[in-house]
Amino acid sequence: MAKKEEYEQKTEAILKPIVDEFNFELVDVEYVREGGNYFLRAYIDKEGGITIDDCEKVSRILSDKLDEKDFIPDAYILEVSSPGLGRPLKKDKDFARSIGEEVELKLYKPLNKQKEFVGLLENYDTEKVYIRIDEETVMEFNRKDIALIRLTFDF
Repeated sequence: MAKKEEYEQKTEAILKPIVDEFNFELVDVEYVREGGNYFLRAYIDKEGGITIDDCEKVSRILSDKLDEKDFIPDAYILEVSSPGLGRPLKKDKDFARSIGEEVELKLYKPLNKQKEFVGLLENYDTEKVYIRIDEETVMEFNRKDIALIRLTFDF
């Protein structure tokens, strides 16, 4: 297992009881390097939306626990935030919550000379995602071929 995945899994294990205590949802954890800095990001949510105060409470507790465990040798910046509107669907719970919603899907390689599709998330399983493109057409996509899938949003 790469250190990135190890750090994310260990952080999730520490974070899960914290968010459960507040009746929040743990959406995702990521450990990334951007512009020469490492970031450990935790995305949390709740019914009605997460607030800055919610993020601050979780961040303080998580920061203390991470300092105790001290399993990340690199210097990093801890961020706890809302997943935002354009968050990607990654986990089965993300897909389950989004059934019937309009999604934007981008492929690594073109399918019928097209890499981007928009439609309603019809269904999914461990291997495939099914998108209703129009009244008659449901397209099937292999999950391993999907570069990005997220809810669409209009302003």
